[in-house]
Amino acid sequence: MPFADLLTPATGLAGLFIASFLAATLLPGGSEVALVALLGLHPEQAMAAFALATLGNTLGGMTTYGMARWLPQKLSPEKSALAVRWGPPILLLAWAPIIGDALCAAAGWLRLSWLPCTLWMATGKAARYGIIVLAIG
Repeated sequence: MPFADLLTPATGLAGLFIASFLAATLLPGGSEVALVALLGLHPEQAMAAFALATLGNTLGGMTTYGMARWLPQKLSPEKSALAVRWGPPILLLAWAPIIGDALCAAAGWLRLSWLPCTLWMATGKAARYGIIVLAIG
């Protein structure tokens, strides 16, 4: 049985969710490739793929946030000023390679509020996946 036959819409979406989640943690990976491959085989799944990639990637980023929040911390005045200056909106860049994971971890370590962090992170990740879906579309 060819590999493409194994990639049904359901298994493709599940795999995309897992790839998106893992790509947003400190593990290496590229969920964009999984998204493009899925849409190449099942273009009718564009909205579901967009939603699951965004959700998985956001949950992965929040996992990194949560793990960093457990790290001990003494917040110096300089770090407090940095958190206030940039705050959760900096997580619009959480999708970016290399710095995205660091931003998620920094937000957790700095004890930034989880809800605004989640919303900003999801917005940035949704924008990235939206551009990819539209480009393929």
